[in-house]
Parts: sequence; C-alpha cells; structure tokens
Amino acid sequence: MSKMHFYKYQGTGNDFIILDNRNWSYTALTTERVKFLCDRRFGIGADGLMLLNTRSGYDFEMKYYNSDGRESSMCGNGGRCIVAFAKFLGIIKNDTDFLAVDGPHHAKIAESGDWVSLQMIDVKEVNRDGEAYVLNTGSPHYVLLTDDLKSKDVYHDGHAIRNNATYREKGINVNFIEPLNDGYFVRTFERGVEDETYACGTGVTAVALAMAKHNNQTGHINTPIKVLGGNLNIHFNYDGQTFTDVFLEGPAVRVFEGEFGVVD
Repeated sequence: MSKMHFYKYQGTGNDFIILDNRNWSYTALTTERVKFLCDRRFGIGADGLMLLNTRSGYDFEMKYYNSDGRESSMCGNGGRCIVAFAKFLGIIKNDTDFLAVDGPHHAKIAESGDWVSLQMIDVKEVNRDGEAYVLNTGSPHYVLLTDDLKSKDVYHDGHAIRNNATYREKGINVNFIEPLNDGYFVRTFERGVEDETYACGTGVTAVALAMAKHNNQTGHINTPIKVLGGNLNIHFNYDGQTFTDVFLEGPAVRVFEGEFGVVD
C-alpha cells in the first residue's frame, strides 16, 4: 500500500485515527507503523488507531491499537467514535451490534450522528487497593478519590501508580476523581498512551461504578462526569452484586479526513 485514506474522530478530546478496513487494506500495519501514525510530531497524531473490519454476525468489528502501537483492551470513547464512523459510512442507521476485543457491544446513535450511547460490559468484581478501587470495565482501572484535582500532577502521580510493583507488568489506567455537583470531575493517566488524556471512556465508567459501590447506592443510577475534554454520562443498574445495563454516553465527532503519504 502506498497511500492511506484516514479519518480523524474525537470524543471529548480523546482522539483517534480510524481506517475503513472492510477490504482488508490495512491488515499489515506493524506496531512501529501504528506508533508512527499516532505520533503528534511526525505522524497524524492520536491517542489510538482503529480498524473497522467486517465480521460475520455483526455490523462490524472494532480493532483498537494504543498510541504505543500495540493492540489494546477496550476503549470506550473509541467505541463511540467508531459507531459514528459506521453511521457515516452507511453501514448502520441508529442502532448497532458490533464486536470488540472484550466481546459484543450494542450502541445507539442520534440521528445527527454525533452523540453515541454505548453499552459496556457487565461488571461483578470491584476490588480494593488501599484507598483505591480496582475494576475492569473492558480495560483495567484504578480509581482514587482526591482533593484539589484541578492542580494535581496527574502525569507524575499516575505514572508512579501505573509502574509500581503491583501494576508494572500488565499496566493499569489510573483515574483521580473529585466530587462535582451531582457527579464527578475525573482526570486519567492511560497506559499505552503513557500520559494523561483528555478523556477515557472505560475510565469514567469505572469511576461511576466504583462510586456507586463506595456510596452504597443500588437501583438505576445516573452519573454525569466532567473530563478535560468535556462531559460524559454513565447510567446503569446495580443490585448490590452486579452492574448491568451499563451505558457510556457522549459526543463523537468527525474532525477531518485525508491521505497519509507513503505507508509501505
């Protein structure tokens, strides 16, 4: 392949390169090439890269790579953006069932094409690590209540936790949170990006679930979340044992499309 036609999407500032891979043009992308494309100085620049693949029994398959070039676990905001991309391509209308690395997902998208409600996996297990909560919402997350989050050095503190003896080998996403009005303000250090991002979909989902457990809430719960890139919403059911019908909602916007030089 000599030229790559790409699309750039963002969901609350979490930005992604998306490639239409229905004709399998981009299956030979290497770790080094994905890392290069995601580089903000030398490539297109993004928090991650996604391939939209065909998959029997589903509208499409989402294949996700972190900006370090490696295949990764589920990305919530990426999932919302690829749904918007599928609508743009005419693959879906307002509802979809697609396959991601953590299994099947259902999503609904507004007629305008820029607001997506994405169903996340059910969660049964929420553990503790000192004062923090640790859980997997498609990706592993560490959730810690903190004060004065606006001025916190998220890179320094998040990097230290992600690379400590417990998490160094497999990595973990680190979410610092502070109560805000009827929801929470969240800042996240993401593994694979190895930096703070403007938003993390699986992260804010983990925050909402962990805080429901922390506050002994049950029933149908709605949790608005503010991130650096805007506002997201999570709603779910919790019976005291299992979180079900978990939905992550927010904007998914096509920013631009273009051709990237030589990619052989």
